[in-house]
Amino acid sequence: MEPSEITLNGLQSEVDDWIQTIGVRYFSELTNLAILMEEVGELSRLMARNYGDQSFKADESADKIPSEIGDILFVLTCLANQMGISLQDAIQSTIKKNTKRDFNRHKNNPKL
Repeated sequence: MEPSEITLNGLQSEVDDWIQTIGVRYFSELTNLAILMEEVGELSRLMARNYGDQSFKADESADKIPSEIGDILFVLTCLANQMGISLQDAIQSTIKKNTKRDFNRHKNNPKL
């Protein structure tokens, strides 16, 4: 059976349900920010080894990259939930802002 697609609102609800039933409670916002930075660091390490000049350690592989991205999304969702921020609204606002700001910027960039 194929997993169903999840919306951003559904993601926020699913993470909240998990926190309430399995995670007991949210960590503080500051703790979750620190965890988010840790997860970004773990992704950065794998990216540097897979796409950069470093080599993998014996217990590392690029296969873990999707898991690290998932960890980042999970913790970011926790933070959004804690602060009452809709990820849907946030990304729509960001796309609108970037579109207005960059409408011709990249088209006219000879480096691209």
